[in-house]
Amino acid sequence: MNNNKEEEQIKEILTKYQTIAIVGLSNTIGKPSHRVAAYLKQHNYYIIPVNPTINQALGSKSYKNLLDIPPKLAKNIEIVDIFRKSTSVLQIVDETIELKKRYGQPFVVWLQLGIQNEVATETAKQAGLTIIMDKCLMEEHMHLFPH
Repeated sequence: MNNNKEEEQIKEILTKYQTIAIVGLSNTIGKPSHRVAAYLKQHNYYIIPVNPTINQALGSKSYKNLLDIPPKLAKNIEIVDIFRKSTSVLQIVDETIELKKRYGQPFVVWLQLGIQNEVATETAKQAGLTIIMDKCLMEEHMHLFPH
């Protein structure tokens, strides 16, 4: 995909969708996942923390995995943002696909900087999900919507 087309796609995603489940969100200030989530929350995105090792982050309850999120919340997820090792991505994509079967969304799987998994990418695409790989959601937002 050329850069302009990809940039347009990312701009549309960041304009159209507001509810983001962040898998691997840390409650440790300064960690990349916490910094990105805090930034997104400040820019009026609704953040759902997903991390089995914490109880909450940024004032919201954290869930063990995507399928642990209660239906009334899960049915609103539009983007699944992944801060996990590339080897963990396929399982998360499978959970995302299950949510899509149940609720007709999420629409986007976003793999943060340095995260790539071709099998998971193909699996997501075949399920009708948009996939963004190896990009920082916060950096893309800052670039496309400068203050």
